[in-house]
Amino acid sequence: MAAPGLRRRLACLVYEGVLLFGVVMIAGLVYGIATRQEHALVGTTGLQVFTFVVLGCYFVFLWSRTGQTLAMQTWRIRLVTHDGRPVGKLRALCRYLLAWLWFLPALVTLWWSGLKGSGVTLAALTTGVLAYAALAWLHPQRQFWHDAVCGTRLIHWKPARRN
Repeated sequence: MAAPGLRRRLACLVYEGVLLFGVVMIAGLVYGIATRQEHALVGTTGLQVFTFVVLGCYFVFLWSRTGQTLAMQTWRIRLVTHDGRPVGKLRALCRYLLAWLWFLPALVTLWWSGLKGSGVTLAALTTGVLAYAALAWLHPQRQFWHDAVCGTRLIHWKPARRN
């Protein structure tokens, strides 16, 4: 089965970001209450690690359970292994960790260059994401690099008809 188009996958990524805003806000609230955080600039490293773990649990759980997040269901995209089977927890974890390659080069570039500001950060992240997405054109089945390494792939998915 062919991979969904690149535009469709990027639209799903944007929608996923919108949905994750709520997950990150709830994680921040739980962290703030649990650590009795009184100031936003205190404990930021702990909050970042906690959020990273919460997002990992979110993705690993959904990918290994149904092969789809809510955004993937909306865009009718499913994650499977290279031979079409459901994805296990270890493979889903590997995919989650490697999927950070969407953002890591841009973040490292910003850190290394010393550039700061929301406009520069947004431009760097957008450029990095589009460049990483363009790498899918180099793969024979148009899959992303992290999927090729993890033995996973994204496919079109149509829900079963209800009678």
